[in-house]
Amino acid sequence: MADALGGQNLHAIYSVYEKLKGRTTPSTEGPSSAKEARPSTPTTAAKDADKKQEADRLKGLGNAAMQQKDYETAIAYYTQALDLVPLNPIFLSNRAAAYSGAGKHEEARQDAEMATAADPAYTKAWSRLGLARFALGDAKGSMEAYKKGIEAEGNGGSDAMKRGYETAKRRVEEEEGAGATARSGSPGAGGAAGAGGMPDLSSLASMLGGGGGGGQGGQGGGMPDFGALMNNPMLRQMAQNVMSNPQLMQNMLSNPRLREMAEQFGGGAGAGGAGRGSGGGGGGGGGMPDFSQMMQDPSIMEM
Repeated sequence: MADALGGQNLHAIYSVYEKLKGRTTPSTEGPSSAKEARPSTPTTAAKDADKKQEADRLKGLGNAAMQQKDYETAIAYYTQALDLVPLNPIFLSNRAAAYSGAGKHEEARQDAEMATAADPAYTKAWSRLGLARFALGDAKGSMEAYKKGIEAEGNGGSDAMKRGYETAKRRVEEEEGAGATARSGSPGAGGAAGAGGMPDLSSLASMLGGGGGGGQGGQGGGMPDFGALMNNPMLRQMAQNVMSNPQLMQNMLSNPRLREMAEQFGGGAGAGGAGRGSGGGGGGGGGMPDFSQMMQDPSIMEM
């Protein structure tokens, strides 16, 4: 649990909680407090039971507000419940969910961390901690939280918890892969790159549907004229961005305009070889797409 809580202990987390609430409870008044020194009596026990009953009522109102997606109202009700029963893991976890719904992910993280510290066996708190950390860009911390949740659930974990874990794990792998790609794509980083760190444009060509082929001028089999490609500064920049960012490449692959061009390019390759002869002149043969037209497409320019 120490890894998932970032090295915080329960006392430190509770101190944060008190600071956030801006209030003092009997448990923070010090060892000399007369209230703490008094033994429990039936009267105080009854008062505690009344507080718990009222807190549960407020939690129910918060849950109803959550169903209506009225997150601010839900937060207010859960806060009132916590004023009556501080550090209740269910109230904290529910308020974390409301904070996440309202886009207040840092507050959600704090509440979820306190909930897991108060009751590590309360699995919903781990799920909400995983969500909050993921939203804050801490994919590794999110993965750790979901892993703790799976362990707390037992039997391999629920489908929802496992999906959260796998999503966070993929993001961690993407970030690590992007870092490695950026390092390998730096100027002079290896033979796969061209002069000045230029990425391997054959990969970009393959993505757009170009096949390997023979022919003079790079025309045979629909292969683009790399000289013409490298002379286009916008395409050159796009290629650099794509080759250093796997996520961007995925976005491009899902772009309908690029898919359409890839189909045209792939479909025209055979016709270009048959109709124009192998080893044709300068660019445009073999179904080569019009890159100047492509670069004017706003959906591509915005990527």
